[in-house]
Amino acid sequence: MKNLIKTSENYPIPKKMKAWVLCNPNELKLVKKNVPMPSFSEVLVRIDAVAICATDLDVISHGPPAMIEGGLPFNKNFTPGHEYMGTIVALGPCVNEFNIGDRVTVEIHAGCGQCKRCRMGMYTSCHNYGLNYGEHDKGHRANGFTTDGGFKEYAINHINTLIKIPDEMSDEEATLVVTAGTSMYGLTELGGLVSGESLVVIGPGPIGLLGVAIAKSLGASPVILVGTRNKRLKIGKKLGADYLLNVKKEKNVVEVVKSITGNIGVDYVLECAGTEQALNDAILMTNRGGKICLAAFPHDKVKINIPYMVINNIYMYGIRGEGKSATHRALSFMKDKKFDAKLIHTHTFNLEDLKIALKYSRERVDDAIKVVLKTGE
Repeated sequence: MKNLIKTSENYPIPKKMKAWVLCNPNELKLVKKNVPMPSFSEVLVRIDAVAICATDLDVISHGPPAMIEGGLPFNKNFTPGHEYMGTIVALGPCVNEFNIGDRVTVEIHAGCGQCKRCRMGMYTSCHNYGLNYGEHDKGHRANGFTTDGGFKEYAINHINTLIKIPDEMSDEEATLVVTAGTSMYGLTELGGLVSGESLVVIGPGPIGLLGVAIAKSLGASPVILVGTRNKRLKIGKKLGADYLLNVKKEKNVVEVVKSITGNIGVDYVLECAGTEQALNDAILMTNRGGKICLAAFPHDKVKINIPYMVINNIYMYGIRGEGKSATHRALSFMKDKKFDAKLIHTHTFNLEDLKIALKYSRERVDDAIKVVLKTGE
């Protein structure tokens, strides 16, 4: 099969690459790994940039939702990181959908393609998630969660996870496509958001801020952004928010939202904070028959107002990633300049400086929002 793999002299491939591996919780080590080669329906991507996601911080500190060899990802030579883009440098056998030299951004999940959810296009909910334990020929594959991720120099990707990006799009912006795709998936594919419906976004992190941008681009009105940091709220304004509410300054944010919407509440809430208070505020500010999309997940069990939800016929659903090719639609919005995703990119570091970059992301040093690592010289 090796002879069937296509490479190019223009893109020499080394035998070894730099890669960060997860040891004990919160312990990462920079090592040398063999550069893998693609199999059928796969390509080798030279990673040019990779962004840090809050879920990466969870994986590095706690383990879930990563699952390696049937359990926690610690001390298994596992490389985390999943929001990356790069250049195709090798094509697996029979791959003709892409060319060597194509710049691509990637989705995380390549479902098994066989289970009920995958056949529905919900490959981020694949029933075989984490069950392949290294058997990549069968079972769900999620780079950075069940297989090696992007905190390294090269990665194997299934062709179904690749999205070509325009030449004029920077590496840093391209890493944000999957974040925008997550918001798109939650609002449109699962939520069914249509033009003219009202929306609250709670939590102006990367998904929340791009959720504002996606919702406004889809015609939602009004779009209300709720948070605690004025600087982030102002970025939300630039991305299309009609109202900004700082919970530290508002006595009752639920009542303010209701006053904006004629005292009935909003049609949708995109909840990106993950706190018990935020979850219950989301319930109370949603109108009868409205929907709540959970884009953040609490680390501990929380108590929520189920009776109010039942009485008012409110729907609550969670999202995991960017299913049903929502990233392709998000890229189209970004390509057409519907909004400026670059506003959420605040810091760039070299791959070797991952530990510093993680500190900036985790502790929000210098108001960090989206931190990106570049792998080039």
